[in-house]
Amino acid sequence: MKIKLFYLIVCLAIILPITAYSSNIINPKNGVLNTNGTLVWYEAALLGIEGKGWTNTISDYDRLPITAKKKVRKIVWDLSKFSSGLLVRFKTDAKTIKANWILTNPELAMLHMPATGVSGIDLYAGNKESELRFCANGRPHSISNNVKFTLPVSREYVIYFPTYNGLKSLKIGIPKGKYLSKVFSPARSIVFYGTSITQGGCASRPGMITTSIIGRELGLSVINLGFSGNGKMEIELADIISELNPDIYVLDTLWNMTPKMVSDRVEPFVKRLRKSHPTTPILLVEDSNFNDLPTAKGDILRKTHAKLIKKGDKNLYFLSNKNMLGTDGEATVDGCHFNDLGMMRQANTYIKFLKPILKK
Repeated sequence: MKIKLFYLIVCLAIILPITAYSSNIINPKNGVLNTNGTLVWYEAALLGIEGKGWTNTISDYDRLPITAKKKVRKIVWDLSKFSSGLLVRFKTDAKTIKANWILTNPELAMLHMPATGVSGIDLYAGNKESELRFCANGRPHSISNNVKFTLPVSREYVIYFPTYNGLKSLKIGIPKGKYLSKVFSPARSIVFYGTSITQGGCASRPGMITTSIIGRELGLSVINLGFSGNGKMEIELADIISELNPDIYVLDTLWNMTPKMVSDRVEPFVKRLRKSHPTTPILLVEDSNFNDLPTAKGDILRKTHAKLIKKGDKNLYFLSNKNMLGTDGEATVDGCHFNDLGMMRQANTYIKFLKPILKK
């Protein structure tokens, strides 16, 4: 009897890991074989889209739920159709793959931001230390784009999505006979609500926006709710964001707000989040600027933070932007929007500040 039990345990030890591993592999039947029978195309959504706060979205690549459409201003809703901060993680035994992405907007670039950042995709791979490192990018040339990636040997790959364009579709092409497998997202998460800078303006590619860097360095899922020119702390956004359950909220909206807006809206916004999340850390961020800190808006934010702390909010934090972008004046493309250097400097400031909060 003991011998039979031993063999049963050994068999289960062998079978269960294989079963669990296999369950993460995408069934080839869910893909589409190309015309010459050499490549199977899989929609990226089959892998699970990381960075989405909600599943009840119109498109797999939207950032706000369908219920938000009647609550937010039209421009905010339109901007939520951009795929900023979204990504997929996957494994494969293929040496090369292809990617096809179809955009929603024919304007591939902006005057101060390249097409690789606005409408391109980025491939990252894990190294021996399990750190994600840049491999290659997909450079857009039209609404529909194709790229071939040669993969380094890795246990994990990541594709970052466009920051200032939307996706109708993103497909990954795997050679027939090779597998495509899910890699599950980190359990802990951060919500960033902010402006065009949060959305990714004006990094040269999606993997270089602040929220992407933070996600890689801290090993967290990051929900990017940056809305270009429209991070204005409307109470409707607080209602919507309160539906999420992150480890921390980061509110970085001052560039889009007037001093009066800061005075009128910050406290009600924080209180609305506190109604649903009484102890979740909330970080208020001062507007970035090279000179004259604090700004008038930053000074109001500091006073609001101090007021709420005095009222008993023990999990409300304030981050000064002093020296966040350095002192050399080289971190922006136009005095406001960050270049890659600015994104990296901001991300490093955030990471240093967030680590002790997350440890709590």
